[in-house]
Amino acid sequence: MKLSIFGTGYVGLVTGSCLAEVGHDVVCVDIDQSKIDNLNKGILPIWEHDLDAIVKRNVDEGRLQFTTDVAMAVEHAEIQFIAVGTPPDEDGSADLQYVLSVAENIARNMESYKVIINKSTVPVGTADKVQARIAQILAEHGKQIDYDVVSNPEFLKEGAAVSDFLKPDRIIIGTKTVQARKLMSELYEPFNRNHERTIFMDVKSAELTKYAANSMLAIKISLMNELANMAEILGADIEEVRKGIGADPRIGYHFIYPGCGYGGSCFPKDVQALERTAAQIGYNAELLKATEAVNNRQKVRLFEKLTKHFGNSNNLCDKVIAVWGLSFKPNTDDMREAPSRVLMEALWSAGAKVQAFDPAAMNECQRIYGQRNDLMLMGTKEAALRNADALIIVTEWQQFRAPDFDLIKAELTHPVIFDGRNLFNPERMAHKGITYYSIGRN
Repeated sequence: MKLSIFGTGYVGLVTGSCLAEVGHDVVCVDIDQSKIDNLNKGILPIWEHDLDAIVKRNVDEGRLQFTTDVAMAVEHAEIQFIAVGTPPDEDGSADLQYVLSVAENIARNMESYKVIINKSTVPVGTADKVQARIAQILAEHGKQIDYDVVSNPEFLKEGAAVSDFLKPDRIIIGTKTVQARKLMSELYEPFNRNHERTIFMDVKSAELTKYAANSMLAIKISLMNELANMAEILGADIEEVRKGIGADPRIGYHFIYPGCGYGGSCFPKDVQALERTAAQIGYNAELLKATEAVNNRQKVRLFEKLTKHFGNSNNLCDKVIAVWGLSFKPNTDDMREAPSRVLMEALWSAGAKVQAFDPAAMNECQRIYGQRNDLMLMGTKEAALRNADALIIVTEWQQFRAPDFDLIKAELTHPVIFDGRNLFNPERMAHKGITYYSIGRN
């Protein structure tokens, strides 16, 4: 099938590349000429496992192309994906200007029936707005053309997005027409060989499903962090508690790891957007508000522990702090809403200097913060330790799980670790002579 995808960010690029991988003829569109030029050279705007190889293979074999030509893209395909960003507005609601702009461009250029698919994460009711905007543009141009607007939210985990797309748990499709349902079934047929993964529903239910899924997971994380904070005061070990509750199949082990807060482009934005949607319909979503509040508080826990260890924040002035992990999670370079940013900015406000290392997010950190005298990006995790006064672990990258503790103790001027992901055994740290602070453990 011929497909056009508007947006070459995280969702658009993964969607386009993976649909080309199963044999579809895909055109990806973006208004950013430099991004398109780079993509045509094989330079990707994001770091995602296996994505570069899939892009290169499908470009080389002619199934994937990148362009800024909107008219060509609309003419190319009956199926048009909208996969542009929906950043949070000032009030926390999702900003739909880019989604509606794409809808307008499709309407201006379409000459035959189209299925317009909302792949971006959008609030309930967005399909109605897209439908109305397209109808308005067609009327202004004196066109009478049939079209359908479909909700098809993405469920991609950063760091495993390619695998998630090619081997999905479920494919959610919101549509009310027979014609759109038939085309969507054909589109996703390659992903349903073993068993049917597609779940059809009405459009608004599909839109809500995406927000509901991310909010449910965020709630689990915030609840676990709330319990971890209580465990510290009560003298309990949250890791033992985690094992005890995870053994219950109704709870399970997923998303119950305590830590220094969640980040990324999805959970913070989606919880906030759903909370705003609730306010717009006159509903007080107390649990969503609490989830966000707990997470924001959790992001300062490491700084609080550091401050307490050194006496007060004034004592952090001119201290050098080693930071392992900048991305909001492993296997990505994404630093959006990352706990590392809250931590580093608090350290800088206190007059401390940061020596940081991350396996993937160094360039992204440089892009965000530029050149600073109080930020040194080091080439290895070991280099980040040199003459530092303390080590803080923010992201649970695999290579941080079994470090040389004797080297850590030798390199640090104070043998102290603040572990935001509970990677190490407290008894082992005590045996090594390292002062060790973690989350929810004494």
